[in-house]
Amino acid sequence: MTNETLAPEVLTDQRRLIGVNGKSRKKWLLVQPVSNTSMMVDSGSVSMPLNLMMVATLAGQLFEVDFIDERVGDHIPKDFSGYDVVAVTSRTLNAKKAFQIAEAAKKQGKIALLGGVHPTMSLEEAQAHATSVVYGEIESVWPELAEDVINGSMKPLYRVEALKPMNSMLRPDFSYALRGRNSRKYSSRIPVLATKGCPVGCNFCTTPTIYGKNYRYRDIERVLDEMRYHQERLGKEKVHFSFMDDNISFRPNYFKELLSRMGTLKVRWNANISMNFLHDPEVAELAAWSGCDLMSIGFESMNPETLKSMHKGSNRLDNYGKVVKNLHDHGIAIQGYFMFGFDNDSKESFQMTYDFIMDNRIDFPVFSLVTPFPGTPYFEEMKPRLRHFDWDKYDTYHYMFKPKGIGSDKFLDKFVKIQQEVYGARAIMRRMKGKPLNWVWLANLKMNRFTRGLNPAMYL
Repeated sequence: MTNETLAPEVLTDQRRLIGVNGKSRKKWLLVQPVSNTSMMVDSGSVSMPLNLMMVATLAGQLFEVDFIDERVGDHIPKDFSGYDVVAVTSRTLNAKKAFQIAEAAKKQGKIALLGGVHPTMSLEEAQAHATSVVYGEIESVWPELAEDVINGSMKPLYRVEALKPMNSMLRPDFSYALRGRNSRKYSSRIPVLATKGCPVGCNFCTTPTIYGKNYRYRDIERVLDEMRYHQERLGKEKVHFSFMDDNISFRPNYFKELLSRMGTLKVRWNANISMNFLHDPEVAELAAWSGCDLMSIGFESMNPETLKSMHKGSNRLDNYGKVVKNLHDHGIAIQGYFMFGFDNDSKESFQMTYDFIMDNRIDFPVFSLVTPFPGTPYFEEMKPRLRHFDWDKYDTYHYMFKPKGIGSDKFLDKFVKIQQEVYGARAIMRRMKGKPLNWVWLANLKMNRFTRGLNPAMYL
């Protein structure tokens, strides 16, 4: 399937700007900055940056496009004279680096575009460093933005008024990343999108600001066609996909139909998923049949008051054990996310979490510290208590504020201890005994080495 059959209306908009099927002489540089955090972020193999590949695919039909990914070792040039537009994506933890790149491009007279989560959530700050800021997703403002680039009449802000249907989305062209000399450092798992948005509205989440409470989805056949394309490109059936959706399971009927159809492709896949209906054994059975090898689930806390305070209504403690059993019974591994640092946390919170992980043999536990991200309701609530606004440390691995229920020294001691205990050799054997020797085992062994070197000071 060609991009033209995927989204003819998008191509019509773009070709109208040029008047012929050629390209503008203006050239773009897309940049994925590395983060400056001291923890295990952007280390080892990294995920293909799907959002920037979508931007490259759009821009590439009108402009010449180069792509740089600092995470895999690409170097950003000091001289941007070969480009007209330098577009940089940013999360909070690499915002300082993104701002530096945009500033340098702007000083050299280039169009400096900033987009991504942090510029959307912290708009005024981003505007101070860029020619223009893209608020939200670029696809929905693309015709206007592209026309302004061609005409040299940039606006300071491109803000989505109406989100476009996902069926207008082009199939991302990964060749922009794969032709780089460091492309071997990308994960073999291919990112894919079936849906966008999450109407749940957790108070610490950035998604409602970026997408509102809209929930959009692609026709299932389009998702399957994209998977078939990659099977053909790679010359094999058993291709591994990672769904990058915020909440792929929000519409159960859509999700079940997608799984039912995927089963015929013989692919393997993983996804972040809400547990709101994973207690249904049929879902786990369908997921396994369709090729799921891992579900990433935000358990977050064992404390019902904490779950209530974060508006995490989909998490019901009495369902946790059932969800785990359903997935494990069908051979699906679980990457479980657990957060510490809420005001309701106590010494007992750590013990309850440890017991849950060990009793339920969670395959790959991930621990983080509560981090109020700018632009969220939680950030505004916690702003007076935040220790600093150093974006490099907004990586969910640094201590942001003192929880009311436990002192800072004891808190960080226990945060280090639970990681070292869960990833101790005996604990790994207990959790992983009898499970397939695959990458999850290797990840546990890597975490065993990493956690042995942890100390409380690293989180300050």
